[in-house]
Amino acid sequence: MGRLRRSRAHHARRDVHRASRTRVRTRDLDQIQLIDLDPKNRAVLEAQPLDFETPGLAQHYCVECAKYYETDVALKSHWKSKVHKRRVKQLKEPVYTIEEAEMAAGLGRETRRPTTDVPIS
Repeated sequence: MGRLRRSRAHHARRDVHRASRTRVRTRDLDQIQLIDLDPKNRAVLEAQPLDFETPGLAQHYCVECAKYYETDVALKSHWKSKVHKRRVKQLKEPVYTIEEAEMAAGLGRETRRPTTDVPIS
């Protein structure tokens, strides 16, 4: 068996990893559920003023996926896609609370009473 050659690609792995970690960062599900899906905030997001920095001048925005689209046709085809339907299904699930997260980590108070050892005869 011959000697295994070291890969010559990506000598600066740390920088490549950092870039991939923050490249396409979208809003989290709990942020969308608690903030964006509120009827007042949703109306503001769907009727945004013209913005020359965002795709489609900020006129075609999917609130559930937190993404801008270039045209209305692209937005409507996105609404029919599996990606959008999957995201809507995830948003229908209830949001985890801080107490639930602490209980899952073993930090919260347990609701069960401690059982006493009773000898079985």
